Amino acid sequence: PPTQPPPIFLTSTQLSDTPSPIFAAIHQPHADKPTATMATHNPDHCLFAIPKKGRLFEKVNAMLKGAGVEYHREPRLDIAICKDLDMTMVFLPAADISKYVGEGNVDIGVTGIDIVEENGLEVERIMDLGFGKCRLCVQAPVASKITDVKSLAGKRIVTSFPLLTKKFFDPYDKELGVTTSIQFVSGSVEAACGLGLADGIVDLVETGTTMKAAGLEIVATVLETESVLITNPNSKHKDIVNLLKHRIEGYITSQKSVMVSYNVSKVDLEAVTKITPGKRSPTITQLTDGGHSVSSLVSKKNIVKVMDDLHAAGASDILVFELSNSRM
Repeated sequence: PPTQPPPIFLTSTQLSDTPSPIFAAIHQPHADKPTATMATHNPDHCLFAIPKKGRLFEKVNAMLKGAGVEYHREPRLDIAICKDLDMTMVFLPAADISKYVGEGNVDIGVTGIDIVEENGLEVERIMDLGFGKCRLCVQAPVASKITDVKSLAGKRIVTSFPLLTKKFFDPYDKELGVTTSIQFVSGSVEAACGLGLADGIVDLVETGTTMKAAGLEIVATVLETESVLITNPNSKHKDIVNLLKHRIEGYITSQKSVMVSYNVSKVDLEAVTKITPGKRSPTITQLTDGGHSVSSLVSKKNIVKVMDDLHAAGASDILVFELSNSRM
């Protein structure tokens, strides 16, 4: 009978922030003997990369827990084996994830649209996740009173997104016959104007607090972004990718929706079902007194108004139920 491939050992030293050692270790058929705390990775497993720390990690971790993806991550290790799926979790800087997915080092990942667009590699965008929303914006000092982004063409721009910035300014450069100077920095972009290093910046804006504290304002929006689930188009683990998609879709639906149930007379049935049409249609059950019981899925953010409208339209015994999960 064919022999099984030996397990692959990954040490906390191998699992650094440097891209190549991680995936050299994961895909290496004969790794060196481990010298530190270790985890094993089955080479036949699907690899799923998620942000290794910070607010984005917390949101992704909560989403996966709700979707039934269970794993235990040892301290200081950037890899974990899933309990009920043939899948290995890999924890990476969010800025690197789309590169690994695009190059086929991992099968699936969570990162931002801005990172995907900046890296420019071919990935399949499976679904938007609804968190991590912000905008990539051209910003300039408030004191400069710049209202037209064209006036920054040919000037000095500092950013962590040089390719997207160049793509944005290229049409203006061509129109005006100038060349915008774009300089890359990896962090603290908002300080560049105050230090006299730039006439404007291109950076992410979520709440605007950091931007305002630096004396900057938005001149133009380059890109709207949020967290997305992506996969490599050539992944051999399509079954697990599709399963994850359905699980995550079901969890997201359950977090955005509630189930409303109420009783109504036959006379008012048509009016109330227009208020709660449901995802496809409401579930209607006839009662022994001639009335009807109705259940329907409703957007959580609208539920208070929906209850008021149902009551005004003749519904009674209105109850709202939270959902923990779903499959649609």
